[in-house]
Amino acid sequence: MKLIKYLYRRIDMRATFLFLFLLLNGWLRAQDFKGEEKGNFILGKIFSLQSRILSEERILNIYLPEGYDSTLKYPVIYLLDGSADEDFIHVAGLVQFNTFPWINRIPKSIVVGIANTRRKLNFTSPSNRPSDLKLIPENGGSTAFISFIAEELQPFINKKFATDGNNMIIGQSLGGLLATEILLTKPQLFNRYVIISPSLWWRDGYLLKADPKVFEDYNFSSTSVYIGVGKEGSIDGSKQHIMEKDAKRLAVKLNKLGSGKPALWFDFLKQENHATVTHQAVFNAFRKMFPQK
Repeated sequence: MKLIKYLYRRIDMRATFLFLFLLLNGWLRAQDFKGEEKGNFILGKIFSLQSRILSEERILNIYLPEGYDSTLKYPVIYLLDGSADEDFIHVAGLVQFNTFPWINRIPKSIVVGIANTRRKLNFTSPSNRPSDLKLIPENGGSTAFISFIAEELQPFINKKFATDGNNMIIGQSLGGLLATEILLTKPQLFNRYVIISPSLWWRDGYLLKADPKVFEDYNFSSTSVYIGVGKEGSIDGSKQHIMEKDAKRLAVKLNKLGSGKPALWFDFLKQENHATVTHQAVFNAFRKMFPQK
């Protein structure tokens, strides 16, 4: 008898729960959830720049800081691999984050994302080495691309926006190779270099071996260089060029410049690899280049 009463109670409880569930479900379905599109979320501006030097149109993605005022002056961050489907969105986000008033780590800055067309051509100097040609058959356009930056891109940005003369470049992988080439050949173009996982294996590490004349002629004391690299190993398949070791060799080379050497940070991010290192490295670069106020 007790068992029968217990079973009845269990059935009643389950029936009650089922009734409440159906009642609540029906109430939710009866609600009129209304929503409407209010417009597009705009992150920045898109410009096209017809390059005489490169004989092509280049797309620029521009992030302007909150409250941009043309009567003020702003530093500029030039981002290689700056397409919307490359590094522009997350790097612009890091810039915005670090300029929030309650963080105030870096100055409000303009970000210029340079969208790629022929990335491997633009970022490499000429090479006839069989191993290089196997990886990048169409190479050797870096001199023209650097001229594009110096003679067309920077003048365009300085004319179009309120800039203060402080320029940063961010480049990763082949972009890091190009940023290193600029640092060692045209250092005056930027006063801050964020070089991430540079592909210094190109041409068997020629940038590591060279002692360019600029080392004698240019005072790097007003230049800041951040070099970040993950645990990445060999990218070109050779045992001579391990990414983290080459990056360290570059840091050692720059650190030997003497009294005119740049402010320099070498950052080994052992938790990151070639695919994941960029975001954390840029974040760290901002922390190191702009100490807490």
